[in-house]
Amino acid sequence: MATTDKRSGPLQKYRILDLTAMISGPYGTQLLADQGAEVIKVETETGDLMRHAAPARHGMSAAFLLSNRNKRSVVLNLKSQSGKKALESLIAQADVFIQNFRPGAIERMGFSEAHVRSIRADIIYVSISGFGESGPYQHKRVYDPIIQALSGLMHAQGSGGTPRMMHTLVPDKLTAMTVAQAICAALLARETTGEGDHVSLSMLDATVAWNFPDLMLNQCLIGDEKSEPVTTGVDMTAFATQDGHLVVFVASDDEWQGFVAASGKSELAHDLRFKTLADRMQHLPEMYEIMRDAVASGTTQEWLTKLDEHQVPCAPVNTIEDLLRDPQITYNQLIEEYEHPTVGRIRYARPAARFARHSAIDRKPAPILGEHTEEIISALRGDSTEENK
Repeated sequence: MATTDKRSGPLQKYRILDLTAMISGPYGTQLLADQGAEVIKVETETGDLMRHAAPARHGMSAAFLLSNRNKRSVVLNLKSQSGKKALESLIAQADVFIQNFRPGAIERMGFSEAHVRSIRADIIYVSISGFGESGPYQHKRVYDPIIQALSGLMHAQGSGGTPRMMHTLVPDKLTAMTVAQAICAALLARETTGEGDHVSLSMLDATVAWNFPDLMLNQCLIGDEKSEPVTTGVDMTAFATQDGHLVVFVASDDEWQGFVAASGKSELAHDLRFKTLADRMQHLPEMYEIMRDAVASGTTQEWLTKLDEHQVPCAPVNTIEDLLRDPQITYNQLIEEYEHPTVGRIRYARPAARFARHSAIDRKPAPILGEHTEEIISALRGDSTEENK
């Protein structure tokens, strides 16, 4: 299928058919598009549900804009023979086929792995589910908060026996990052073997695996388990200063001694409760109480200055507006602005990873629903005509 889309980036030779919706799939394929992959978003006539979220302007939601840049949109009616035939033609020229319907739905639509692979044998077939392809929860509807609850994440964030939801879509976004990495691994393996693969990933598995390096420390040593996460019972929120809030985190012995020096509490330097990392982890409530009381005695800037002098990790608590003006974020040129043809001026974060040997792609805004349908279908007809000559 011919295209006039000039792309660069390390993934520029790959084409991805994206049948996903919401966040976990679209954000994952956006990561790949940001690195040069050609991503064709296949939608119904009503489009991805996130197109209709709020806030929005001129019929385009911010949520959709921020998970679907650098993609092309084609509208296909997969209940019709013409729509199915068009998708089959796209599959024949694709490297990756990704979907996040509930288990069994894509098979009922006629695009099982077996059928897709009969069209393109070496394709990477990707299935994202909420709970898994099979099992007692396979047919349940799922959204990010459901996984936060089931994975133990809400329990770990809570205090006083009250679970708390994280105010960001952690399971959705980490599933997206996990699937993007897995797709790259499958494509790399195909370069060696010449064979395709089926990548299967659930939001539940991605989140529980993500929890293990810290929240599940007390479940690691079999026979010595404890029923609560390491952090339960410890208020790890920011410390209040005289004019704001500050986060201070000490891990190494040098950092603890640096805090002691900055606070002027010399009696803590030889306190056996805090001598080593293991000691401090056993006495976190006492340590945090001491730190909280000390930090309350000064302003945010006073503490930042003292802590930086002693090389103690610290940061002010930025509001959403503050981070747009933060000097390091500004220096990194992380936040960019773009003139969207429909929505007007928008703001987003550039791709976090930069490649020394690959220039950044010419970023394009999230597409209008069906914006590229005629272009893509015309190209398919042209390819078909060429084949029949």
